[in-house]
Amino acid sequence: MENMISRFLNYVTIDTKSDPNSESFPSTKKQFNLAGVLVKELKELELEDAAVDAKGYVMATLPSNMDKKVPTIGFIAHMDTSPDMSGENVNPKIVKNYEGKDILLNEEKNIILSPNEFPDLKKYIGKTLITTDGTTLLGADNKAGIAEIMGAIEYLVNNPEVKHGTIKIAFTPDEEVGRGADYFDVKKFGADFGYTIDGGEIGELEYENFNAAGVKITVHGRNIHPGTAKNKMVNSMEIAMELNSMLPKNQKPQYTEGYEGFFLLTGLNGDVEETKSNYIIRDHFKDSFEEKKKLMQNTVDYLNSKYGNNTIEVEIKDQYYNMKEKIEPVMHIVDTAKTAMEEVEVIPIIKAIRGGTDGARLSFMGLPCPNIFTGGHNFHGKYEYICVESMHKATEVILKIIELYSK
Repeated sequence: MENMISRFLNYVTIDTKSDPNSESFPSTKKQFNLAGVLVKELKELELEDAAVDAKGYVMATLPSNMDKKVPTIGFIAHMDTSPDMSGENVNPKIVKNYEGKDILLNEEKNIILSPNEFPDLKKYIGKTLITTDGTTLLGADNKAGIAEIMGAIEYLVNNPEVKHGTIKIAFTPDEEVGRGADYFDVKKFGADFGYTIDGGEIGELEYENFNAAGVKITVHGRNIHPGTAKNKMVNSMEIAMELNSMLPKNQKPQYTEGYEGFFLLTGLNGDVEETKSNYIIRDHFKDSFEEKKKLMQNTVDYLNSKYGNNTIEVEIKDQYYNMKEKIEPVMHIVDTAKTAMEEVEVIPIIKAIRGGTDGARLSFMGLPCPNIFTGGHNFHGKYEYICVESMHKATEVILKIIELYSK
């Protein structure tokens, strides 16, 4: 277990931030830096087939040590970190025996991780936390998942008397920009089913997620010298703001929870002549997901009728779908994970993901893949933290799943 934490602290120092604006795959070459480290570690654990391919996917196999046939199980985590915040020069801080008080992350900038703002911290009194230094994200999403899988594999390698079937491992690039499964070779991977280790707080077990679409909007204006602009100028920025104001104000992430979907403006850049904006659309239910996409298109159509055809160009592209329909026919994989948690004294928290994982797309590609906790909180930002004891429990859950399927 101590090796697992050491690995994690090393992984987070390797910058693997992905780039949604890149046309290459993976979107950033620096993801190969972590891939190389992982292949080396897997080979040191005598997983001889460990390799990274040209697209940045790391795969490896721990062969069965049993005489009978049992399911081949895959465990998957992603290597990239979110483009929402810097992943360069990550300097993790370790808080031992947390007392339930404010944690000063950065004295110079007076950045404080406080239970007043993040009440979940109170759950970890007496535990060991790993936090940021207030200037970057931590990268527990999803380097904690990688470390936890590696911890389980190391345990099995070092304890050959523990019986297990064939275990497949995959570490993927570009999950954070929605492309993590683009080139994933399910047939080559060869698992009967899998688990992504990419959830949040201890106990999370998820087999439902958002349906997701990305929206790219370009507004074309007309720039005229402001002194002679009357009845001539068309300000693309103002039209872009008008479009945003026409979307339902209560259907934004900051006002929604549970199964409620949303529209989110993720980027806006422009001038009088041209403005580009990006949105994401999320909803758990197919009907309301389609309604949200239709509302976006209707809003664009209305503004084009108001300002002239082709004033606004829109591209709405589906990204992934709710994996529930692919998991329900094989619910034993969820039930087994739930039993595994209970047997290692973790209380299962079964809920829908307000987001997505590689597992959502993989489930539609023929690899049913629910999601299991890593133990982290506040992903994608400077207030990110993870509990060491929760990381240990994640590894125990992985090992217990393997044990249950080996009986």
